Amino acid sequence: MGQTIGYTTMDSPIGPLLLASTKEGLCYIEFGDEESALPLLQRWARKTFLGANLEKDAALNQAVQTELEEYFAGKRTRFDVPILLFGTPFQKAVWNELTRIGYGETRSYKEIALAIGQAKAVRAIGGANNRNPIPIIVPCHRVIGSNGALVGYGGGLSIKEQLLALEGAGTPAPSIESAKAIR
Repeated sequence: MGQTIGYTTMDSPIGPLLLASTKEGLCYIEFGDEESALPLLQRWARKTFLGANLEKDAALNQAVQTELEEYFAGKRTRFDVPILLFGTPFQKAVWNELTRIGYGETRSYKEIALAIGQAKAVRAIGGANNRNPIPIIVPCHRVIGSNGALVGYGGGLSIKEQLLALEGAGTPAPSIESAKAIR
């Protein structure tokens, strides 16, 4: 028997979210209701864990759901839930850098590339952003085009706009404690 992943769905101002965690921490968020998002979780789990046992488990995801509810209510600017990120070393470097973008701030793909010492990897940064398994908490919505345009977002540009509007601008930049859990 492989890894067990508990999942649940929650309502949010940007629509339903599917949350998935192991006992070690949050590993996946998908936009959409259970019917549309569960097949995506299943595909990700098969690829990531070479099979995993998926079980409905609201209790396992209660802490992340609470933190997301606080975030959407404007009461939380950083996330403290433990996270587990599975990807290539390059993807993890990008995702780790994303956690350094403060609430209410944005960075360009080029700025992310420079920050991780890969100045010519701007397109690859976009690819890693697109494969981020924990959107919102690993804030890929805070990455914009070098001209300031909102480009590319797995949940759709309207959701990216809503998240950035929720965060506003000029808010102090918190650290994201959960970034320490990146493996």
